Amino acid sequence: MSYKVTYANEAVKYEAPGHFECLTTRLHNPADVNGGTIVNGLSHFLPGGGANVAPANFEMIYYIISGEMTVEMYDDNDQATQYVLHAGDSVHFGKGTKRGCKNTGIETAQMLTIMIKPQA
Repeated sequence: MSYKVTYANEAVKYEAPGHFECLTTRLHNPADVNGGTIVNGLSHFLPGGGANVAPANFEMIYYIISGEMTVEMYDDNDQATQYVLHAGDSVHFGKGTKRGCKNTGIETAQMLTIMIKPQA
């Protein structure tokens, strides 16, 4: 059996490409447990902060802990659909899905991100 506990004060800050007006932290990396495939991050988005539209590098789940995030998803015809997510809401999308997000609320939003990297 293998496991890793990460306490709140052990979260690692990092610069997430294409993100703006936010603080991104890494809670778990794939190498943390048995050379796994899961990355877990917690992001804090200021009002107006978000991530630019881009294809997802991995299968992902966004879970909104607090605040409001508008997630824009694109279909195969490049048509956008917006979803306004609040605390307790989540969205799951596959690798290559074109998406972006923005805090459209009036308070800082917290979003948990789970990324599933393919096994080597």
